Parts: sequence; C-alpha cells; structure tokens
Amino acid sequence: MIDRSSKSRAHFISELIACILMGLALLAFLGYFAVYTTYAVHLFQFPFDYDQGEGFELVDTILFSQSQWPYRDINQYPFYSSNYPPLYHLVVVPLVWIFGPHYWTGRLVAYLGTLITAGAIGIAVYHETRRGWLALISGLAFLASNYIYHVGPLFRQHLFMVMLETLAVVSLTRVIQSEEATGHRRRIGLLLVIVLLLFAGYTKQLAYATVAAVYMFLFLRQPRRAVLWAIPFVVVTAVIFVLINLATDGHWLINTVTANINPFLIEQAIGLFRQWFRLHIVITVVAAAFAVYQLYFERLSLYTIWFAVTLVNSITAGKWGAGESYFATTIAASFILTGIAFGRVLNWSAARGIRWRLAAMIIVPFLFLVQAERLFHMPTHTPFLRNVAELLGKPSQVSIAPQTSCSAPRAEKQIPYVDAAGVGLLGRPPNAADVAAGKEIVAHILDGDSAAFSEEAGFNLYAGRDVVTNPTQLLNLYQNNQVDLTEMLAMLDKQEFDTVILRAQFYPPPVLNMIGQRYETTDLIEMNGFVYCIMKPRLS
Repeated sequence: MIDRSSKSRAHFISELIACILMGLALLAFLGYFAVYTTYAVHLFQFPFDYDQGEGFELVDTILFSQSQWPYRDINQYPFYSSNYPPLYHLVVVPLVWIFGPHYWTGRLVAYLGTLITAGAIGIAVYHETRRGWLALISGLAFLASNYIYHVGPLFRQHLFMVMLETLAVVSLTRVIQSEEATGHRRRIGLLLVIVLLLFAGYTKQLAYATVAAVYMFLFLRQPRRAVLWAIPFVVVTAVIFVLINLATDGHWLINTVTANINPFLIEQAIGLFRQWFRLHIVITVVAAAFAVYQLYFERLSLYTIWFAVTLVNSITAGKWGAGESYFATTIAASFILTGIAFGRVLNWSAARGIRWRLAAMIIVPFLFLVQAERLFHMPTHTPFLRNVAELLGKPSQVSIAPQTSCSAPRAEKQIPYVDAAGVGLLGRPPNAADVAAGKEIVAHILDGDSAAFSEEAGFNLYAGRDVVTNPTQLLNLYQNNQVDLTEMLAMLDKQEFDTVILRAQFYPPPVLNMIGQRYETTDLIEMNGFVYCIMKPRLS
C-alpha cells in the first residue's frame, strides 16, 4: 500500500510538472506574440523607412497602382528601377488605392502574411499529431524567431513569399496523403499547389528552392506525374517572364536577373549560419534528427525534403544584399518537423507506459522553453516590459553606438531593447524622436526646389518630390556593368539636386566621388540608430 501510494504521488507530481511546463511554454510564446504585435503596431505608425529598402517597395507599389512598371531604364532621370517581382506589390495596390501611399499598407500585409504562415505550421503539426497545444506552440514559435520578429512587419516581400511557400508545401502534403488514402486523384488540389508556387516565385526569386523541393518529392512518389505537371509550370512561368520582359523593353530581365548576380561574402555566410544555429539550436537539431530518422526508417516526407533543400539554399544568405531573412523558409520547415517529431515521441511514449508518457510530457515542453530562452528579444520602452525583462534576469537596456558611414563615429548610448541575436538596429520600435528626426530631414528637402538625391525613398515621398534612384539596385547594376552613369553624374556635377542625403553610402564609387566633390555636409541627424548626413551644394 505504501509503494502504491508513493507511485501515485510521484505520478501526480509528474503530471503537475508536465502541466506547469506546458503552461509556461505556451505563456512564453504567447508573450513573444504580444511583443511581435506591439512592434508591428509601432511600425504601422512610422511614416518613414525603418529598413532601408522599404521605401522602394512602396515606390514599386505606387507605380503598379498607376498602371506603370517599376522595371525601368535606370540610366535616365529619375534613375529608378526595381529588382523585385510584382506579386507582393500588386496585393498591396488595393490598399494604396483606398488609403493612399502609406508604409503601413505593405507592413500590414506582410504582418498578416506571417500570421497565416504560423497558422499553416500549426495546421500541419495538428494534422500529423492531433495535439492542439503542440500545434499552437509550433505556430507561435515561428513568430517568436528573432528573424521573423525583425523582418515580419516590414514593407518587404520576403516573408510574403514564405507564406506562399508554406501554404504550398502544407497543401501538397495533404493532397498526397488524401490520394494515397482514398486512391483518388485530387487534381484541383495539386493545381492549387502549383499556383501557390507560381505566386511565390513571382513574389521573390528565392522561392526556386521550394519549387525544387516540391518537384523532388513528387518525382520520388509519382515520377510520371511530376514530369507532366512540371512542363506546364515551366511553360507558364516562362511565358509570364517573357511577356513582362517584352512589356518593359528588356528591363525586367536586366533588373530582376542580372542585377541579382551579387558578390558572395564567405564571412557573412559563416557568421549568419552560426547565429541562426545558435538561436534556433533546439528546433534545428530536432528537425535534422527527425529527417535522418525518416531517411533510414520511413519514406521521406515533403517537410523533410523541404527542410533539407532550403537549408542548403540558405547559403545564399552570404550574397551581398542578403541577410537573416534568407533563413525564414528553413525556420518554417524546422518548426513543422519539430512539432511532428515531438508528436511522434509523445505517441511512442504513451504506448510504452505511464512513466515514459510522463517523461515525454515533461521533456517536450521543457525543450520548447529552452528554445524560447535562446530566442529572447524584447523592447523595454515601457515600465511593464522593463519589469518583465528584469524578472527574467535579462538587461533592461543595452549600449550601442549609432551607425555612421558618412560622419565621425559616435559614442554608445543606451537603447530600450535587448536581443539574443546581438545588438542591432532592427527590433527596437521607432519612437516620437525618430518621427521628429524624419520630419527634420524632410524640412531640409523642402528648403530647396528639387527632389533630394537620397539613399532612402521615404523623405522624398513625404515631401511630395520625385524618388531619385535606388542605391542598392544602382550598385548591383554597376557591379555587373549594366548601367551608364553619365546623366546622373552630370546632374550631380551641375549641383541640380538641392539636397543629398546619405546613410550608408551604397552608391557606386563614381557617384560617391562626385557627391564628395560637389556637396558638403551641413547637418547630421540621427534616426532609428543611424546618422544621416544632410549635404548641400558647395559654394566654391
């Protein structure tokens, strides 16, 4: 009787611990979701670029809303062109028609896209495990990744592509499972998957990795069908490409293909891989282990192939102009595989007896908590958030020097934001001082009569002036010998721009050289942790 009572007490304590850990894991990721949404709402209200490329995404959307192509001759004033496919901007166009050209339109679409991705991850995990709490945590955990947090609410198309990729992969998995269970072909379902892949590719070119994973999976399961469905996919993709290229007099090809042949920086690739693995170590190890298990003991699932292919493709994060967002698709695949793997462990342990079941029920949420701790990030601009950070044993602020490239270095200052990814400039919600700084920069433009020659589009957009060039696209084309700078250099030489605004000096060397000869810095304005150099024509 004593032994039986002791066992019952031990089981009760184990059950209690398991419930507490599951509750803490869910609370942790709900907390991250609240932080993510807080950050997004702050960005919705910010009227300037938070990330350097956002304004040019808005310009693309404005042009599409006016039935114009953004793939233009960059050699002629206003020297503007885009290197991004059109779909994301076309989705935002109705909001621009209704509400006007505001940053929040694209930021809202991108944010909602990440929620849909999280939902698709949760659905995938639930379908495989039938465990609601596991599915919920897996979906929320995707939004808790530092990388998704940093980029998710920005006016950028990358995570909209990830949404379409995830929907395609989850949908195809369901289609094939249904076909194998019933013996009936689901052609409409497969057609939907192909359309989603086409949309993903015309959102961003990087979707080719998911396209490759999908057709690899289809070829392994149904070789003849994979070939038959690949042919129309390739034909439709090519026809759309050719039609856009003809409509833009060849500038589509130059700006979306040639301009994306960028230098590969091995140090950048290694640094990002190390950071990604350090932050996502639990889900990466579990996903990789489950992939190996499937390789040796089961048929490879689409999720496993997707994880492996996108992981290899993440090496492209080392290209100049790439970054942490290139791991987003792999992160989505990792959370699906991790959720499924944990579900398998829970099912296996339940069949082994109560001790094994309780052990698994403790280990799984504990590992989620470990992953949550690895991902820690939090703005601490309110007393409540500061108290939460301190309660968790985290600093309430960190020191970082403003980024300078066109001015002398500045001393470090305290900012109300902490991040396990390291001290950076993405993630801290912009504040009233940042808005005031942006308006001060706009005032310098309005002092003159011309558009500013600016590295960011937002200031000219706010001032109602032309957006002049896209510095990163200009540099890409310059490095590939696909741009003629004659007219641009002549205008700078004649000081036809009343204001030049530098932030990171992304322009090609001849342009920077001409700016240095004909313009001088008159003001330095700090916004979002960057020092902007306001330059006016030299008098001599």
